[in-house]
Amino acid sequence: MRDPSLDEIVRAAGGDGALAGKIQLSPSNWHRIPSDEADAARADEYALLATLLRRAPDANLLNRLAGLKGDASALGVVHAVLAEAASTATVTQIEREFFDLFVGVGRGELVPYGSYYLTGFINDRPLAKLRGDLAKLAIERVDTEFEPEDHVAILCEIMAGLVSGSFDNPPGADRALFENHLLPWIGRFFADLERAKAAGFYRHVAAVGRVFVAIEAEAFAMAS
Repeated sequence: MRDPSLDEIVRAAGGDGALAGKIQLSPSNWHRIPSDEADAARADEYALLATLLRRAPDANLLNRLAGLKGDASALGVVHAVLAEAASTATVTQIEREFFDLFVGVGRGELVPYGSYYLTGFINDRPLAKLRGDLAKLAIERVDTEFEPEDHVAILCEIMAGLVSGSFDNPPGADRALFENHLLPWIGRFFADLERAKAAGFYRHVAAVGRVFVAIEAEAFAMAS
């Protein structure tokens, strides 16, 4: 049986994957490959991170992740390591790990909100600014969503929608959201997740996130 692409993994997890897994992103090729292919690959990376940071993966998603192949690029290497981690982990282990990291008794080891990383408090000024910018894009939280919009998983979901074109957003909206509301803190979050005591499988999720957001930041800087 052939190995699943990241596109198929994202679809299995409930995302809207298109072409990711067929190409590997790097700052040097981000603007060389066709824009629709690059954006589809970027959207799938965001969607996968959103899925894994919102909840622990089930057995089906773990099995699909275990078949993900990488290449010699920085992103390809961390994809391959994530696949290896998925092949040896169990659902029960990862569910416990997710609880210890993000939920906990009282709170988890990490607090995955932009406001917390930027001010030390949740539901603070950065969240208000984010909500104002999202309102300009006609993006609002649904009634069934209890997490604030600056939760790392929700921000990745929003980025996936902006990059893929699922939202009716103006050109450059993905860059503005990334630079204003993710870049100031999300790299520190992934670094903390890589170093977290409770992190096993999620150490490798963090590595994917760290490498990917570094590619995004460098590519946007090169495009200036």
